[in-house]
Amino acid sequence: MVSQAPLSKVKKQKSIRILLIIAGIISLGLGGIGIFIPILPTTPFLLLSAACFMRSSERLHKWLINNRLLGDYIRNYQEGRGIPKKTKITSILLLWLAILYSSFFVVDEILIYQVGLFIVATAVSIHLIRVPNFKK
Repeated sequence: MVSQAPLSKVKKQKSIRILLIIAGIISLGLGGIGIFIPILPTTPFLLLSAACFMRSSERLHKWLINNRLLGDYIRNYQEGRGIPKKTKITSILLLWLAILYSSFFVVDEILIYQVGLFIVATAVSIHLIRVPNFKK
């Protein structure tokens, strides 16, 4: 009688690979949206995409890392080289503008949401400030 264990392991690995690819694509989409919407963090989603693709698809990982727009950004961050100072300043300014607008015009008079927005903005700002400045 032939054991079914290897076949079920292969199916499980393929299922995990497909889930990681889906998670990577969704994360990449959210990271792309985060480029234009300061409240949505770009870097964690792009790093998550890179991690998902690294574990599931060598082709997608190479595509992301070598991408003309995002590749350098991801590599510099992963390798600890940091983020350009201009990008940090722009990100923090846009973040706070969006938070202030949202707090006073979108969730006006809902104190718990306003406090939550300010906590998120403060945490993201601290993170960005602590990331090293990238110098070419």
